[in-house]
Amino acid sequence: MFLLLKMTKGVVDMKEKIFSVLMQTSGAIFGESPIEEPYSYVEKGSFSGEEQPASPDPLVTYRWEKPIADDALEIFLRRPVSVWSSSPESFSGLNTLTAEKAAVQVSGPGCISMDFGVEFAGWLEIDAPDFSGDLTLGVSEYNQPAIVNRGPQSPSKTAVPVKYGDTYRLELNSELYEGVRFGFVTVTKFERPFTITAVRLVCQTKPVNYEGSFASDNELLNKIWYTAAYDVRANLKEDYLAAILVDRGDRHSWTGDAYLSQAASLAAFGNYDFILKNLRYTAVRSNGIESYELYWILSLIDYYEYSGDAAGAESLLSEATARLDHAYEIYGTHPSLSFFGWDERLGAGFENPDLEENQHSYQLLAIQAWKGFSQVLEALGHIDLAERYRGYAAEKTARLTADPDFYKAYGLHASADAINAGVLENVEKLYHKDFSDRLNRLSYSPFNEYMLLQAMAKAGKYDEALSAILDLWGGQIRYGGTMFFETFRPGWNEIIGKNDPVPNNQAGYTSLAHPWSAGVLPWLSEEILGIRADQAGFSSFTVKPHLTRQLKRVSGKIPTPYGKIEAAFDLVNGLHIVTVPEGTSATIAIPKAEMEIAAITLNDRSAAPDREDPDYLYFTGFPAGTYHFKTEYTGTTPEYVEGAYQYPAGFLMRDTETRGNWQGIYGSDGYVLPGYEEERRVLPDYVSDVRFSKGHPVSLVTDSEDERAISLDASGRGRRSLGAYQSEDDIACCQTFTVDIDLRKEREYTVALYFADWDRGGRELMVELFDGQTKNLIAPLQALHDYRGGVYLVYCYDRSARFRINHIRGENVSLSGIFFGERKQ
Repeated sequence: MFLLLKMTKGVVDMKEKIFSVLMQTSGAIFGESPIEEPYSYVEKGSFSGEEQPASPDPLVTYRWEKPIADDALEIFLRRPVSVWSSSPESFSGLNTLTAEKAAVQVSGPGCISMDFGVEFAGWLEIDAPDFSGDLTLGVSEYNQPAIVNRGPQSPSKTAVPVKYGDTYRLELNSELYEGVRFGFVTVTKFERPFTITAVRLVCQTKPVNYEGSFASDNELLNKIWYTAAYDVRANLKEDYLAAILVDRGDRHSWTGDAYLSQAASLAAFGNYDFILKNLRYTAVRSNGIESYELYWILSLIDYYEYSGDAAGAESLLSEATARLDHAYEIYGTHPSLSFFGWDERLGAGFENPDLEENQHSYQLLAIQAWKGFSQVLEALGHIDLAERYRGYAAEKTARLTADPDFYKAYGLHASADAINAGVLENVEKLYHKDFSDRLNRLSYSPFNEYMLLQAMAKAGKYDEALSAILDLWGGQIRYGGTMFFETFRPGWNEIIGKNDPVPNNQAGYTSLAHPWSAGVLPWLSEEILGIRADQAGFSSFTVKPHLTRQLKRVSGKIPTPYGKIEAAFDLVNGLHIVTVPEGTSATIAIPKAEMEIAAITLNDRSAAPDREDPDYLYFTGFPAGTYHFKTEYTGTTPEYVEGAYQYPAGFLMRDTETRGNWQGIYGSDGYVLPGYEEERRVLPDYVSDVRFSKGHPVSLVTDSEDERAISLDASGRGRRSLGAYQSEDDIACCQTFTVDIDLRKEREYTVALYFADWDRGGRELMVELFDGQTKNLIAPLQALHDYRGGVYLVYCYDRSARFRINHIRGENVSLSGIFFGERKQ
């Protein structure tokens, strides 16, 4: 593994040595592997679906005939779409790897890097009939070999392949597949020339057809919808909805984990039998996370709303009521929450989940679940049970709102949960100020951002929600993602290159193929396209689009048990079309979009709405059929003005010159030097404490003349040493550590962090800065891709703060000093 990392390090930086070939064809599925595979090939259907240029899925147009939940997995093959090498002198004919017939002549050691264009659940194979020497195969989600933590069956994603005749297959686990976007063939020992005659990715897939769709005049938004759909489809296992996490061990779908991926699957594929199967699978696989027990309830509500399957809902009734009753029992007892989300404001995953913010959120989530499921129970005829849970919700809501200022203690996420639980009619009261902060309305986890989007919609803040979507999910596509990630900040794109290794954090090694992040899809279909069920199974439904100030056109479909609901709204030509399936009835809301409607016709006849409000004309009671509205608008919709990211703290500079010679330049007010045989600290009078968490101190060198090492006192005399506080890498969720600076009182101060990659191990890191109390992000992200020579990052702020140091590459990340006081020249 070390040799592979060494040989591939610098592939992107050494552009002058990179040989790259762009694929000339579409990279569609092709052929068969010469060796036996565990599944049959995709062949019982045809590419007869609608073209969807916004989709990354090569099977988006493929149609299976009546796919069902019990279908086995199938496979197809994929060629690389681009190929390069940091040792081009060792390989000729690299361009043939993207063609029908490959013939790469190998004449020396080196690494071939390949991009398959899209991330797949698959395994890598090569054919080399006359192979000699030694080689490894590797896979990754990003453009360098994957770095991984303990836990998976194969901790490394690079290994010696298994030989089958002339074929060499990378087998990392008993199921073979991994999340693969990039592949690496590394000749580690060369003996004599040989030829690689084929490279392929064998990709597994679960038969399922695209039934929903989405289109608008914002191409990025369209890509977001289809990327979310593909994210879910590629993660479908044979019997449940899993995860193709390239460097993780949690391939399972735990209770509540699949809440948003199931919602996306219902809106995109309408695969009701598979979702019911997954609900049953996850019902008995609790991970001990209380909030996720309630997300499972919300999943069951979604399933019933989309499918109308009363028998399926009844079959899970005891599982649902047990969870709802348990929530009532522990409500207000300050239960152990284990986890609430990766966001710093939610306790950073497993680090500190029992925050008051999370306790508030849990209570509000319980109220939302009681209310929502009481409606399902009433529809199923369980009136007594419905009254029980409606009573629970009413009792706890009354107790909560007895204090008129109850919501003032809430942060962003609890405020969103309060809005979603409907505890106040005046939603504006609950609308937290951070919703209007472009930076901090983004949760670190797209999973948690879904709940924020729901709240923004209920508050009528669709432009702010759309902006958040384009920033958070659009940012992942701008990075180069073809699925969505477990954690993401748009600022990553400012500090790393396209498809480069991403920061790893409190979530561990970051997954770039996380189906739990696909909740944006149903939100777009239900809120922007505006199709929502009024009765279970869409026997009656409403179409009410929210085009916002950013969109002029939207169209799409939602699958239902009765057939597809189709809708298209165009503010430019005023033409709006809705198709209502047989056996259903619809309410159609025609948007005013902040304009006046001078005239409207329905199927070429003058029409009058059944009712009207400031934003819509409502037409009700439509039976099956297709309805054309022609609307004459006057005036114009105001333009949306996007705010900038605002950072309360300042990033002042990056210093690569001072190195260990800090005396007289840094630390005039005080300093903390961790790991120097014993920690040295002299705190300023305005700092009450500096606290480290999650890592460990280490002494790197105690007597050195290397100028990267530092003197241990402010005089600058005496021997030089270097210590550090380091992350606990390769332990899950320990690819990060924090430093908290507690002030005695608010005042402006300057703080410099000193980093040195002492053994020149290729360490790379990212630094985040948060407010100490709110845990809002307050400064631009900073990355160090090379700190071998010693680097200071200098900041200023006026309140308590938290620094989080996150791993990108290398064995671990480390911090060697904290210095207070203005930098002196």
